[in-house]
Amino acid sequence: MPIDATARESFLRDNAADYVELGIRNIESEYPHNPWMIVEVPGPLPSHRDLHPVFYGSFDWHSCVEMYWVAVRVLRLFPEEVAQDTARESISGLLTPAHIATEVEFFENPNHRSFERPYGWGWLLALQAELDGWDDPDGRVWATTLRPLSDAIGRSMLAWLPLLTYPQRVGMHANTAFALLRSLDHARNIAEQGHPELQEAIAQAGRRFFADDTDYPARYEPSGADFLSAALSEAELMSRLLPDVVFPDWLNTFLPGLAEGDPMQLFTPAIVSDGTDGQIAHLAGLNLSRAANFLAIAKSLNAADSRVAVLEHAAENHANASLGAVSGSDYMLEHWLAAYAVLLLTV
Repeated sequence: MPIDATARESFLRDNAADYVELGIRNIESEYPHNPWMIVEVPGPLPSHRDLHPVFYGSFDWHSCVEMYWVAVRVLRLFPEEVAQDTARESISGLLTPAHIATEVEFFENPNHRSFERPYGWGWLLALQAELDGWDDPDGRVWATTLRPLSDAIGRSMLAWLPLLTYPQRVGMHANTAFALLRSLDHARNIAEQGHPELQEAIAQAGRRFFADDTDYPARYEPSGADFLSAALSEAELMSRLLPDVVFPDWLNTFLPGLAEGDPMQLFTPAIVSDGTDGQIAHLAGLNLSRAANFLAIAKSLNAADSRVAVLEHAAENHANASLGAVSGSDYMLEHWLAAYAVLLLTV
């Protein structure tokens, strides 16, 4: 499909009902799941759902958060195209004050200080931002209900960022730039309410880690299980942190070959040889996250910039390589990939 804004909106509208149904199905599906906990005493282990009564579905905690985000974002954008009552009933039954209190308790256990850091943190704060921006009765209730958890995670991020001596430049969950990027809208929202600390911490960390980067070796991407581009995640983050007049020159120094489609490896969609393999399946996410990055970076540049057309063409190639895998494929793709499709389709 074409990648222009009209085509992307039309595609998401046509698939809105399917994406929301997929999100709700995953949110409610307790099994299979990949639990994570620190065992402190001998005896029977609590179930994953006992520890995470809101975010127990969709294989792992962060994927469940992503699927809530998918459902909420699509409900907000296309209310006439989806089964509103079913989705709202499901979310309202799970996203309750008592359930969130249990989630907060888990995160405030010192033994769990690194749980979902930073990837799941970023997506949780993105979900809070999505709810806070939705003028809807249920959305306002859900935003209020979620806030104790986003507050707890925000405090943890404020404590962690000054301790992070080096960023992680990887294509998976530990990527620093991607987590900061997902957290930024929430941080800016609460800054407008008189709490600028998180926004300032993200801005300071992003500039400290990345402002002096030059000639990034993107030719070494991707690794075999990447679902993020370390190069493009960093570039998109800096497009939001640097002044508009500064970013184009920073980008030229960071990825000097963009206008010529260089390095070739960055512009070539990844091959997903086995979508049933959870690690290899990540590469479908790489295609969609790269496409979203390409479009976001292009939007930050002047329309006359020679890099814009190159970036938009790359976005179209990457999008068309993996959009078809979002649903009707395999659980190893279906429990999370919609989040990257919706990111791309709503840039």
